[in-house]
Amino acid sequence: MPVSLPPALDLSLDLLRCPTCRTRQLHPDRSALRCPVGHTFDIARHGYASLLTGARATSGDDAAMVQARDRFLSTGAYEPLREVGVRLAVDAVSGRGTVVDVGCGTGYYLAGVLDRLPSARGLGLETSVRALRSAARAHDRAAAVAWDVFRPFPLVDGAADVVLNVFAPRNPAEFHRVLRPTGRLIVVRPTGRHLAELRGRMPAMVTIDPAKEQRLHRSLDPLFEAVVTQQVEYCLPLTKPNALDLVGMTPSARHVSRAALAAGRALPDRVTVSVLATAYRPR
Repeated sequence: MPVSLPPALDLSLDLLRCPTCRTRQLHPDRSALRCPVGHTFDIARHGYASLLTGARATSGDDAAMVQARDRFLSTGAYEPLREVGVRLAVDAVSGRGTVVDVGCGTGYYLAGVLDRLPSARGLGLETSVRALRSAARAHDRAAAVAWDVFRPFPLVDGAADVVLNVFAPRNPAEFHRVLRPTGRLIVVRPTGRHLAELRGRMPAMVTIDPAKEQRLHRSLDPLFEAVVTQQVEYCLPLTKPNALDLVGMTPSARHVSRAALAAGRALPDRVTVSVLATAYRPR
């Protein structure tokens, strides 16, 4: 049965370019997007478009990780993190704007921004098929596209008023290319105190590089200037199910044994949430 073009994807078609030709616009053609030369990309029945070429969208975010993330985020535990990104984005967009979320996951943060910007549209880029299924229905003005952040984005130059990057890999050159000159890049990342209690109890969890901020500065400074940085830090009470989901939704799920998670003996009943959120202007 043919898949109709999702309304949110239709809203963002003018932003997309054929990832093979790199210059030609994509047009809907039954259950696919097609460029004038004939390169064709499927629209999944779940509502996202897969523009990846040469390989299927793959990611460490499997079904269990995405389900854990959906459950945890639905509790509102990370709402203060979403709110700081929303505030910075709202300050950067006036009227009808475009927000591109790179590494959008399930679309939680992008949906929060769009809720506060009733005239804006959103586009999420993500590699995980499981996450894309959620991202494609996260908001009625948010389209979702399967893409690898480390490859040149299938987007026109100057497409975005805001590029959102929350707990995700970065591609500074592409961020700069797709941002408008007056746009803002918003990067949200953990500090060394983030989830410290969990990491202290579970040494197998992924650690946070002490030089993370220096590396971030070195990678972005040639192309971006920091405008404002805000810190969000609070103590989060944890039930055992929420603690299990908090571990299970991160890359640490691949390093902590299922037996250790199931036993739950080492899980604390509260944890520190600590992030920095910076808005950058392009140089």
